[in-house]
Amino acid sequence: MNGPVVVGVDGSPSALAAVDAAARAAALRGAALRVVHAFLWPAMHAPPDASLLGPPATALHETVERIVADAVERARSRAAGLRVDHAVIAGEASTVLRAQSRTAQLLVVGDRGSQSLAELLLGSTAVHLSAHGHSPVMVVRGRPEATGPVLVAVDGSPQGRPAIAFAFSEAALRGTDLVALHVWSTWTDHREHALGRPVDLVELMGDVDRLRQEEERELAEALSAHRDRHPNVTVRPRLVRGRVRPALIEASAHAQLMVVGARGHGGFTGLLLGSVSQAALHHADCPVTVVRSDL
Repeated sequence: MNGPVVVGVDGSPSALAAVDAAARAAALRGAALRVVHAFLWPAMHAPPDASLLGPPATALHETVERIVADAVERARSRAAGLRVDHAVIAGEASTVLRAQSRTAQLLVVGDRGSQSLAELLLGSTAVHLSAHGHSPVMVVRGRPEATGPVLVAVDGSPQGRPAIAFAFSEAALRGTDLVALHVWSTWTDHREHALGRPVDLVELMGDVDRLRQEEERELAEALSAHRDRHPNVTVRPRLVRGRVRPALIEASAHAQLMVVGARGHGGFTGLLLGSVSQAALHHADCPVTVVRSDL
């Protein structure tokens, strides 16, 4: 897609960090950056995506203008020559940004903004957009200046392939290594199916080496096609036996970006994202990009 990188801003420190990451992402892609502020004017009943012309100058209107102007100036200071435009759109943040993602090649948001406690309890804008956005969604969180390789979670499923493709492209753009982390366990339904019988830990002890070899094969197969498309990317496959979520969170401490997949089906946000993606969004020590399987 040749669309812009879109970043949502609300004046919070998290949003300013998102502007920095979005400016870098746009510059690496040679794309324009669009700074978007979703604005709910008191007693305003404009439809979502309506342009905010606004009433005459008020303190609230001036605050909105300052938020956007500061974000635009910050973006331009981070990447010389970057094309930046902006929009202030009437509507709720997740609705506005989801609509903007239709024409974006990447949507960038902070992990927490100026939300009320009720909104946090219902689920953040970042989580909602990661589940329902029409483009990959980068949620900026963790270390202020994350360094290291790009980290991608590989589960061997067809739904995870778009995330792997995105991670290879991102590593190539950033000029860094790609760590492909595959976490396995003898307790999964997938392993039970492969053995053709119910899983019993004592019985499986003699099959651990066989299982590891199978997991190594699956990891190599998941990466092989992408290696050919990105021969300049150094890939570091990592096979870890254990629990997926703790292993990914630990690995994120050494990465500049984590890439995870999402199933792309289901009605509720939690079901759509899955526990691994949600754990990454809430606990990773670096920015996280969620790539849905149906984009």
